Amino acid sequence: MNTKLWVPEYDTPELWHKEISRRGFFKCGVSSFLGLVAMQHFGTTSVAQLADVVPRAKHCIVLFMSGGASQLDTFDPKTGTKNGGPFAAIPTSVKGIEVSENLPLVAEQAHHLSIIRSMVSREGNHERARYLLHTGYAPGGAVKHPTLGSLTSYYLKDDASHLPSCVNINSPTYAGGFLGATHDPFVVSDPMKQVEDLSYPAQMDTHRFRERLKMLNTIEKDFIAKRTGRSTEAHEAIYRKADRLINSPKIDAFQLNEEPLAIREAYGMNKFGQGCLMARRLVEAGVKFVEVSLDGWDTHENNFERTKELLNVVDPAFAMLLKDLAKRELLDETLVLWLGEFGRTPRINGNDGRDHHTQGWAAVVAGGGTRGGQVIGSTNEDGSKVVTGAIGVPDLFASLCFALGIDAQEENYSRSGRPIRVVNDGSVIEELFI
Repeated sequence: MNTKLWVPEYDTPELWHKEISRRGFFKCGVSSFLGLVAMQHFGTTSVAQLADVVPRAKHCIVLFMSGGASQLDTFDPKTGTKNGGPFAAIPTSVKGIEVSENLPLVAEQAHHLSIIRSMVSREGNHERARYLLHTGYAPGGAVKHPTLGSLTSYYLKDDASHLPSCVNINSPTYAGGFLGATHDPFVVSDPMKQVEDLSYPAQMDTHRFRERLKMLNTIEKDFIAKRTGRSTEAHEAIYRKADRLINSPKIDAFQLNEEPLAIREAYGMNKFGQGCLMARRLVEAGVKFVEVSLDGWDTHENNFERTKELLNVVDPAFAMLLKDLAKRELLDETLVLWLGEFGRTPRINGNDGRDHHTQGWAAVVAGGGTRGGQVIGSTNEDGSKVVTGAIGVPDLFASLCFALGIDAQEENYSRSGRPIRVVNDGSVIEELFI
């Protein structure tokens, strides 16, 4: 996949009428954009196949495996080989596709899945890889890139909705970067508990709060004018978003006790399972992006026991999320992504563990108009390297943007005025769509 996406140079000033914004033009011309992408990236023989491929994803849910899950013990099993480990491979709902025996419920949903077995990257350090997998850019310099969630908030934001556009569950993550604090995620630290700050303090009501907010704005006006910057923006954004959220008619989306107990138990009565349930409720209420994280995947020691425990949490939650979205006719418009920072080494170390591995790991995509029931790319017999269809992180980000109708070549500007594209040189993974 060495062909690069091409779009017209929309940043030429004389092409723009002063009353038409870039975002507005893109929204109006998304069909033309996709047609140009199809002709340049996929070739004329595939244009007819791509005629029906339009951005269908209105929401995105990311299930992030913090620490990096082993691909051999999840979605790229190598049963019977030296590096395969003790887990058996089991068939799925799609003939010829197998996954780990510890994913029996997810296996039943394989017809929804595109399993990518050929992810590659250069970042084997946790912090650097986590930044890359959230922003599509390797960290470096003073620029703070926006996350995929913040990009989704920026481009797909519904101004009529009082709910946050971007929500992170179980773990704080990177912020909106140079897109501003307005697109920082709302963080739910524990979905098993009552979400904090969803109501006014005692003896406070909407009128009193807004009067106090006006007074605060008056007091801070000169201070803000003289001290512009991210901290000031964040201070203002927090108050503004809190007021909108508290008064949202859809605030009950955060209230899991409204769900039948049987549904809650089907997801799993743990932070990750309940986080996935909350993600479904939030998407249903109109939230554009939700990330649910699960920590504990840095399995340098005791990999197999720990991975089995983690998959016992992932399997019911991931499978139920897909089933629930499909049942409610939301899966086709909700992009679901499962991945971590990188994979784990095929070689099993002396501590019965697996170390960091960047050359041939797994990610899984479902819904959002993508084609399910397939495997993309492959690794060799022992899982040590990619043999077909190597896919980089920018390629994955370009594909997610394609599904969401976001122009991957769009340029935004850092605080120093530097133009930075949404995606850093990625190419759309064509198998996801045709």
